[in-house]
Amino acid sequence: MAFNVNEFRSNLLNDGARPNLFSVQLVFPTFAIGAGAAGAKTQFLAKTAQLPGSSIGTITMNYFGRELKFAGDRKFADWTLTIINDEDFLIRTALESWSDSINSHSQNVRNPAAQANLDYAVDATVTQYGKDGNDIQEYNFVGLFPTEISPIELDWGSNDSIEEYQVTFSYQYWENASSTT
Repeated sequence: MAFNVNEFRSNLLNDGARPNLFSVQLVFPTFAIGAGAAGAKTQFLAKTAQLPGSSIGTITMNYFGRELKFAGDRKFADWTLTIINDEDFLIRTALESWSDSINSHSQNVRNPAAQANLDYAVDATVTQYGKDGNDIQEYNFVGLFPTEISPIELDWGSNDSIEEYQVTFSYQYWENASSTT
């Protein structure tokens, strides 16, 4: 088939989805310092995120010298957010408090409030918007908790910039909230 730009354009609905039209809803556990305010602010200061992916493992069996492959279990990669930092450190403080409640820095124990019913694991949502401002896709992350909070780089030569840091989360699974199945 010869290249035809009009056929390509007719198959790219609404000029394609834009990666900069998204929001993140992160509900912090109630025991995290500033949980409610940090959750509300994350919607505005989550600079980068991803729509989730997953993979299905492969089980390999050998039979008379032949390698046979069977479908294995589904695996979910960690989810990473880049957060814009502001001078109140509200989101970072809530994340540090959440992480410390899961496993404290000094005593290697879990906060009892985080232990009850696995209250350290919460749900989060990432929403993709169309150019008209309407939701076009939404994913829910179930049983999410932070596993890594990156350092914030400080540099006397970094003029005219705002601090950012990354947070990596593990979660149990994701659901396509836009799907009817």
